[in-house]
This record gives sequence, C-alpha cells and structure tokens, in this order.
Amino acid sequence: MAAPVDSVGPADPADPVDFAGSSGADGLPAAPPGPVPWVAMYHSVGDRSDDPYRITVTPERLEAQLAWLHRRGLRGVSVAALLAARARGDGRRLVGLTFDDGYADFVTEALPLLRRWNCGATLFVLPGRLGGENAWDPLGPRKPLLTAAGIRYAAAEGVEIGSHGLTHVDLTRADDAVLRAEVAGSRERLAELTGTRIDGFCYPYGTVDARAVRAVREAGYAYACAIDPGPLTGPHALPRVHIGQNDTAWRLGLKYRLHRLRRRPVGGR
Repeated sequence: MAAPVDSVGPADPADPVDFAGSSGADGLPAAPPGPVPWVAMYHSVGDRSDDPYRITVTPERLEAQLAWLHRRGLRGVSVAALLAARARGDGRRLVGLTFDDGYADFVTEALPLLRRWNCGATLFVLPGRLGGENAWDPLGPRKPLLTAAGIRYAAAEGVEIGSHGLTHVDLTRADDAVLRAEVAGSRERLAELTGTRIDGFCYPYGTVDARAVRAVREAGYAYACAIDPGPLTGPHALPRVHIGQNDTAWRLGLKYRLHRLRRRPVGGR
C-alpha cells in the first residue's frame, strides 16, 4: 500500500469544519462569513476526441494544471483535508481537487499524476453502477466506471472516496424513497465497500435544493459539493469551479481570482 497522498487525514464530523454563520429560516446553514474554499471539479482524464459534454481533460492538460498550482505555491488536496486544515486556521495555500462519477481512467491516468505532484483528491463514485458506464449521458461516448476493486485501490492510495449517489439521478426530482437510497443508501454501501467512514457527498448534475441539502446533512455527511448553489452555499452545498481542457495557465489564473471575488458571501440569507 502506498503512503496517503494527503498529508492531512479526513475531517472528523466533530471537527469545527462548519464555517457557516447563523442558520436561515429553513434551518439550513446560512452563507459562510468568509471566502468559500476554492474547489476544482474534474470528471474524466483521457482521450477527448469525442467529448460532447466537455467532461474530459487529457493527461497532458491535467499535468500542466497541477504544475500551475505548484508554481504558485498551491497544492491540491481532498475536500476533507482542505476543510480540516481550514478548521485549524491553516489551508490558505490548499485547493480542493474533486473528480466526479468514478471513471476507470482516474486510476490509470489521473492518480499517477496526482502522486507525481504530491496532490490529494476526492473521488465521488456511484456504488450502484460499479463496473458499469456513464449511461446517464445520452450523447455518449460510453466510458467505463471503476469496479469495487478499483475504488478500494484508489482509497488505499490515499484518495478520499465520497458518494455521488447510487446511480446519478437528479435529487431535486427524486421522491422520498429514491432520495433516501441515493443519499443515505449510497453512504452505507460505500462504507461497507471501503471499510472507512464516508464524509463527502456530491450532487449529481450539480442540482441542489433545500430538501436535498437536508437529506445529505441528516444522512451524516460532513460536507457536500455542488456547482453553483447560490443562497444554499454552505458546508453541505460547496460551490466548485469546472476545470476543462481549455483551461490553460491564463484561464486558471483568471478562474482562481474570480472565484475569490464572486464566492465571497455578502452576509446572511
């Protein structure tokens, strides 16, 4: 087993990682009082000759992006490590790296580059589609997903494993039974698969509402990632920045600066 990629272990639910202010009228966390962490969102790493959804970056581009972080004194880590560091008053030079869907190419293409640049990451997987493919993307191409063995391998290499739901459905359109299965059920299955506590959740398609946030929080997750959750922004609806093939050094710098400006909360809800 290789040494963990992150130098900081997973956050404990008892740790003060809840950077939110007072609660809103619906009981959910209010907007955090300070800047929201910079968390990058990736999906697949590999061949992008057919990429209608722009979810793939080549290994060469990913390495260039990790090198960009290194040149600026930044280091990519898992979301759990990032939040734990911030709870201690550290983490100013850390950014979160997340990979959605659990594509098999994470192990073959992304993981070696993360280790080369001493970066950690969070991998959000679908325990209801182990060894399957991205059938939720109607335009294709079909991409294989990690098997149970592949997920366990990534976890053994120090990658934080989080849930992306069971099967990749829009939680804002799910009935109560499906919502419970996708949120709480997926956490239970991943904990059994990996033998570790599952702290992180990622909303499929990035779609989120107060009902989904509440379900995630009540299922025991320490945090959850969205894309642009607006007024729901908080530890269970963290915004992320999409990183794609076109994100050269100039574009990355711009996204990093704009995030620090646009993601700064303006007060309560």
